[in-house]
Amino acid sequence: MSLSPLVAIPLAAALSAGLIVALRPLLQRYALARPNARSSHRVPTPQGGGIAVVAAALAVLFGLGGGLGSDVAALAVGTLALALVGAVDDIRPLSVRMRLPLQAASVVLVLTAAGGQLVPELPLWFERGLAVLAGLWFVNLVNFMDGLDWMTVAEMVPLLGALVAFGLAGSLPAPAALVAGALLGGLLGFAPFNRPVAKLFLGDVGSLPVGLLVAWLLYRLAGEGGLTAAILLPLYYLADATLTLGRRALAGEAVWQAHRSHFYQRATANGRSVPFVVGAVFALNLALALLAAATLAAPGWATSSVALLLGAGLVAGLLRLFSLPAVRNVAA
Repeated sequence: MSLSPLVAIPLAAALSAGLIVALRPLLQRYALARPNARSSHRVPTPQGGGIAVVAAALAVLFGLGGGLGSDVAALAVGTLALALVGAVDDIRPLSVRMRLPLQAASVVLVLTAAGGQLVPELPLWFERGLAVLAGLWFVNLVNFMDGLDWMTVAEMVPLLGALVAFGLAGSLPAPAALVAGALLGGLLGFAPFNRPVAKLFLGDVGSLPVGLLVAWLLYRLAGEGGLTAAILLPLYYLADATLTLGRRALAGEAVWQAHRSHFYQRATANGRSVPFVVGAVFALNLALALLAAATLAAPGWATSSVALLLGAGLVAGLLRLFSLPAVRNVAA
């Protein structure tokens, strides 16, 4: 029997939280994240909460979701493969030469199973090549952006909540809406353990597969005619990660090395608190979700153009705010 995404959310949340409680002693012993050049934390903290998030999402998806099709099965295989790569990388860091081909193989598997074509005017091989590059970048940018307590929660909860709502409204296929609900529940179960100051991190074992799952969901949304919505929903992550990578590349820096130059990291360095930063990102993502919903409710170039302009303006405003020193009140 098919499961509603509204039922999948609390089931996955409860399962994720329960798995975290069970796994924490093991993670505390074998998967400590020690502060480095990228870190925002100052004391060793267990990572690997993504094990529970991914396991809970997939368990709910396949345990109670009924027949979901070969594309969702391929998505599960790719998700598990990336979780394994991330788990190894959390314990013993892998080289870029080893990570990227494994990530690319998972993205190719998922895209091949998904099928379809977004822009029929383009040669299929060219569009698929662009889609693979975009998917590979999205997987890695989610990993890059997971560098602050609650940052992934602040980004993905509004995004996934919007996708569930779009599914219920008929703008996203039912299997994709169920995937969104299961992943949303898994992240909600993880959220209490990651709230500032975090007692547990997601780890690469979580951020990489979450990136793949969300990339697939956005691809499916775009395939249903929601390309503008699929761009708007992750626009903050896309802008922060892409602009940061471009700036570092132009400066001749090694872009694959750990750093603290993302806009959200600069915000904390400029004196803004972690709750303020993630709260601002959460609020921005709610606004982007509303703009995405508007493009689905009133499709057309005019709505899409206005929504993209407003979304880009909101994102640019927050990036600008994050890049400036915080203004502190001085007592008279």
